[in-house]
Amino acid sequence: MSSNKDFRVAIVGGGICGLACAIYLLRAGIHVDLFESASRFKEIGAGVELGPNAVRALNFLGLTEAVLAHANPSKPEIRPFCFISALAGHQFIHHYEALPEDLGLGIHRPAFIDALAGLIDLSIIHFNKRCVSITKHDDPGRGASIIHFADGTTFEAEVVLGADGIRSTVRRTVTEQHDATRVVFTRTVAYRALLPLEDILQAGVQIDFSRWPHSLVGINKHLIIFPIKNGKIQAKINLVIFYTDKSIPEGMEIPGSQWVTSASTQELLEAFDDCGPEVKKILSLIEKPSKWAIHSVDPPLDKFSRGSVALIGDAAHGMCPHLGAGVGQGLEDVQVICELLTHPQARLSNIESVLEAYDFVRQPRANMVLRRSVWAGELYESLQGDDDGEVIASLRKQLQTLWNPVWHHDLGQDVEVALQRLRDMGIFV
Repeated sequence: MSSNKDFRVAIVGGGICGLACAIYLLRAGIHVDLFESASRFKEIGAGVELGPNAVRALNFLGLTEAVLAHANPSKPEIRPFCFISALAGHQFIHHYEALPEDLGLGIHRPAFIDALAGLIDLSIIHFNKRCVSITKHDDPGRGASIIHFADGTTFEAEVVLGADGIRSTVRRTVTEQHDATRVVFTRTVAYRALLPLEDILQAGVQIDFSRWPHSLVGINKHLIIFPIKNGKIQAKINLVIFYTDKSIPEGMEIPGSQWVTSASTQELLEAFDDCGPEVKKILSLIEKPSKWAIHSVDPPLDKFSRGSVALIGDAAHGMCPHLGAGVGQGLEDVQVICELLTHPQARLSNIESVLEAYDFVRQPRANMVLRRSVWAGELYESLQGDDDGEVIASLRKQLQTLWNPVWHHDLGQDVEVALQRLRDMGIFV
């Protein structure tokens, strides 16, 4: 498709958000170049949850069909969430009732990347390009930013979108804090694993994990368990097992620490020794769990754009995974920024105002979800001693509306607010 846009877009980062953004802008005829630090598209991790808001964004971006071709079931479905105590009695706590329109999806993260990579024009992809800094061109008439890469090369573009993840380099251009990344360790680690459903059944586990996501909540620990299936991985159960060490000071990064390390089954069993038999049966099946140090952007950014540079996804609002909302918020970013950049009145002369309008609607929304994700993690780990009735009752009440602000949001209205802001400023007519 041809475009009359007088600006080029450079996307730094070839993850889910970077690819989704590139695909949409390319289809709209905008000149796009995508830079990925790795030698190929790759994604680590196991499963990813897409809530109803994320599914709606996928629909808008025209990506649903390709993503579903790599998932099973082959269409979004209602995915109610069940909360059960991780302690000895495994008391039922709450069943989060999803509405008929609350269609979600669980998919293997690498399969998601494969789906998007199959839609991209490889001629605009530049691998082995690790961004180290961004500077403004000396000639203000050029209106371009210069991206500097670790291999000594540079690239000029009128618009730069940082989709380079939680350890973003582009973020430093937006915050103007060149000696800090604004990322801290949350004091929580997550052990990740995939188990065959058959193995779980053979171990005598009575809780049925084959259909819906579950959260087993405990004391300074909790488990998220949900089924994922696609063409390559059949009848697997995705496990994310969280453990919080409150003896670690808040808001710090542990010097020299690795974000992902290996762990042992014994380490898991010792950390979850106060849990009930169902939890212990599951943990005993995990032979080589990966151990992830959970980080987040903290404090949250007060802006997602500066000049002609903007952040999307984890680069803007890397958050705890406790609402399964990180990818969804990234896809919301992509929808809003794509709608604004492809608007007929968006051009180089007003591009900074267009990106500021994106920031105006996305920063408060995404940061609300970021903060709510922290609160959700605290909620999941708030049991005290044996399954105390008052604690359970309080927890049940708070869980009743847990996802409402995340799932039930009118992103189209946000776009209209951004457009009206541009009209009020005299930028658009």
